[in-house]
This record gives sequence, C-alpha cells and structure tokens, in this order.
Amino acid sequence: MTTTSTLPRRSPEEQSRLEAMLRDVFEHRLCFNELLGFKVESLDPTAPRISFAMRQELIGHFQHGRLHGGVIATVLDTVGGLAATVAIAEKFNGESTEQVSHRFGRIGTIDLRTDYLHQGIGRKFTATGRVSRLGGRIASVQMTLENETGQLIATGCASYVIS
Repeated sequence: MTTTSTLPRRSPEEQSRLEAMLRDVFEHRLCFNELLGFKVESLDPTAPRISFAMRQELIGHFQHGRLHGGVIATVLDTVGGLAATVAIAEKFNGESTEQVSHRFGRIGTIDLRTDYLHQGIGRKFTATGRVSRLGGRIASVQMTLENETGQLIATGCASYVIS
C-alpha cells in the first residue's frame, strides 16, 4: 500500500524554489556534473531529463569521436538519481524546499547496470529516468540515453538507497 502526503500540496512559489534548488544541485553543486556540462531539461515527475552537448573532452575513442563509456554510465546514474529525488519530492509534496531537501542527503547509488546499445555518436545527448518503484528505503529506476536523432545509445537500471 502506498502512502501519500496528508499535507496540502506545496504552493507554486515553493515548487519553483524546489525546482531551482534541484537544478542548482544537479547542474552546479555536483561538480562532476558541471564539468561534464549536464543540464536539467525537465523535472517532470514521470520522466525527468538531463542533456549535454558532445565536446572534444568527452571523446572515448579518438579515431571515431564517440562518447566515452564512462560519461554514458555517469549520465545514466545521474538521471537515475534525479528521478529518485524528484519522486521523493513528489511523494512529500506538502513539505517545503528545506524539509524535502533534508531527505536528499541520504540518496546513494547501490547498484547500476549499463547496457551500451549503439556507438555514442551525436552532437547532443538526452538521458531520461523513470522510477519503477519507490519504496521506503530503496528506489528502482530505469534510464535511457538518446542522441539528438532519437537513436537509443544506452539503457540502464539502478537501485538507490533513499533512507
């Protein structure tokens, strides 16, 4: 049985504060994400998205100019963590930004699988995360990475400790 918040939903102003905080954390405060150029495209609770542009520094195979596999795994893990974070914020949608942000400090990856399906060729890449289960202690997430043409580059699944 799923429990939902009995508090009234946070105000639109408070929701905007929360979203600004999430963007700041995932784009800047997580310094590695900033180094890789990750941008939060969407905070849609059903499918948050992160995108980034291809750059010379992200090439994993110098002869073919394709995206490094570590960057692929990193963006899948990051969007999975974002999906879990957004799901928690939605579950506790009556709480303020400060209240719900305390819940985020305990999130961590406990398992990650990446399936590389096509070469990481493209100018822009978008990763999407979808929570398949949000339990009291563990979140399970499915992730995808596509290039600007919609070609599926990689998929992933991960588990995150959330308490």
